[in-house]
Amino acid sequence: MDAPPLLDEATAAFIAGPTASIAIASRDDANHASLFKAVACRVSADRRRVTLYVDQQLAHAVVARLRAGFPVAAVFSEPATHRTIQLKGERAELGAVAPADREHARVHFEALVEHLVALDYPEDGVRCYFHYTPEQLIAIAFEPGTAFEQTPGAGAGNPLGSAA
Repeated sequence: MDAPPLLDEATAAFIAGPTASIAIASRDDANHASLFKAVACRVSADRRRVTLYVDQQLAHAVVARLRAGFPVAAVFSEPATHRTIQLKGERAELGAVAPADREHARVHFEALVEHLVALDYPEDGVRCYFHYTPEQLIAIAFEPGTAFEQTPGAGAGNPLGSAA
């Protein structure tokens, strides 16, 4: 019998939700990290696979390391609450995006801008910080092997689902 998915329904909805600010990272042989913002996320129906959409030109260092087979990490944080989840995976698969993925990314981008503007961040600055070019999007998919609670507080760093 298969183990249950690492992500429960609520966590899957959170990381793919419209208010999640997402960062993706990898490393090289010397453990030098590369990090960049992802535009949006989808979680598979069985909650075992996460797909992030990233501007491959702007995130070229992360993309190169993932193409070379280095591990992947992603952080999902909601600015209004600071709720934060971290996922790690051994390898990622990189692939093309479909028009529906570009539309999903656009909708997520606009929702995140709206979320941050409501928190009194300047709209121009938010749009600049999260900027991406739709034609440069690449899909980065991985199966999370570990997940951690990273919301500031007593439970930060604990495996997801464990007691604080």
